[in-house]
Amino acid sequence: MKRGKRMTASLAAVDRERLYSPLEAMRLAKEMASAKFDETVEVHFRLGVDTRQADQQVRGSVSLPAGTGKDVRVAVFAQGEKAKEAEEAGADIVGADDLVEKISGGFLDFDATVATPDMMSKVGRLGKILGTRGLMPNPKLGTVTMDIARVVGELKAGRVEYRADKFGIAHVGIGKKSFTAEALVENYGTLLDEILRVKPASSKGKYIKSITISTTMGPGIKVDPLRTRALLEEG
Repeated sequence: MKRGKRMTASLAAVDRERLYSPLEAMRLAKEMASAKFDETVEVHFRLGVDTRQADQQVRGSVSLPAGTGKDVRVAVFAQGEKAKEAEEAGADIVGADDLVEKISGGFLDFDATVATPDMMSKVGRLGKILGTRGLMPNPKLGTVTMDIARVVGELKAGRVEYRADKFGIAHVGIGKKSFTAEALVENYGTLLDEILRVKPASSKGKYIKSITISTTMGPGIKVDPLRTRALLEEG
C-alpha cells in the first residue's frame, strides 16, 4: 500500500507494539493531527460480544463532560407545550406533521432527533429515511421522551451515541484535536466507564479486547484496556 509522507511519518512515531496510557495516547494523537481542519478524535472499542445475540447488544448514549466540539443541529417532533419547551431548550427545528412531511420530501439538515411518545406513530413512517442514517428517535437511547428540554440540552452540549457493530466494534468521536489532551482524557474516561457499565451479563471471556485512539487522518494508537483509573497519569 502506498502511503503519503505525512502518514508515513505519523506511523513511524507510533510504537505499534506498545500500549499507551490514555494521556500519552491523546498527546500523541494531537501531535500527529496535521490536517488543515480540526480533526475528530475517535475511540474504537473492540468488544468480546456477539451482537447477533439479542442479549449481547451494546448500545446507548452518554454525555461527555467536555463536549464534542461539534455544533449539533437537533430536530424535535412535538406539538403544543412540548414544542414550545423544545424551542426554549435550543432545538434547531421543531415541528409535528409539517416536519414529517418536510423530511419525507428530502429535508435532512440536522444531526439528531427527539420525539414525544405521541408523535412516534407519525415519525414511524420515516423509518426508511431516518433509520438508515441512524437518526430515528429511539426510547432505548432516551430520544423518545416527554423530558424534551433535558434531552435537547444534552444533545447540544455533547451527548454521543455508541453502538457495537456486527464485528463487536464501537466507534465513538470524543472531541477535536483542538481540545486539550486533558479534556480528551476526561471524555474518554466518561465513555470508558459507560462501556464497562453496559457489559452484557451473557458476555463471556475478555470483554474489552482492545482500545485504539485515532484522529480523522491519523494512524491508530493502542491504549492499555486495563488502565481504568488514574487516566491522567503517564504510562
